[in-house]
Amino acid sequence: MTEQPATALRDQDRDQDFLRLDGQICFALNAATRAFGGLYRVVLKDLGLTYPQYLVMLVLWEHGSTPVKELGLRLRLDSGTLSPLLKRLEAAGLIRRERSTRDERSVHAVLTEEGAALRERAAEVPRRIATATGFDLEELRDLKARLGRLTAALDAAAPLD
Repeated sequence: MTEQPATALRDQDRDQDFLRLDGQICFALNAATRAFGGLYRVVLKDLGLTYPQYLVMLVLWEHGSTPVKELGLRLRLDSGTLSPLLKRLEAAGLIRRERSTRDERSVHAVLTEEGAALRERAAEVPRRIATATGFDLEELRDLKARLGRLTAALDAAAPLD
């Protein structure tokens, strides 16, 4: 049997550690995302929204009428995912889609009165989520900043289509 130098064994051990599931940052982020999804399902149930629908509503509450293309960019959703989402929000009476008067090719998502009114009921959602994390406000801000930097670095390494 051939003996390997101690450094080669340490490198091998380190490589094996890198391949452990519990050592994967992507898995930790995925597990956290799934946990958030479960919590949001419960918290948003009373509003009649799914998490992706809630994200659309957040953009519209913040910015008002928004081109569908811009919604997709902000939410990092392709049109094949966004279109059915908007269709369900429209069927629920929360938004309507309107063609731009300036550019017929552009469609805007616009809040209805009912959609705008839902904002008040949704105001408690971020507080409930923040409380559930067990983090204080400074920890949440730090985590969000770190995740923003991580996202930017990953986007730079593998740009979106």
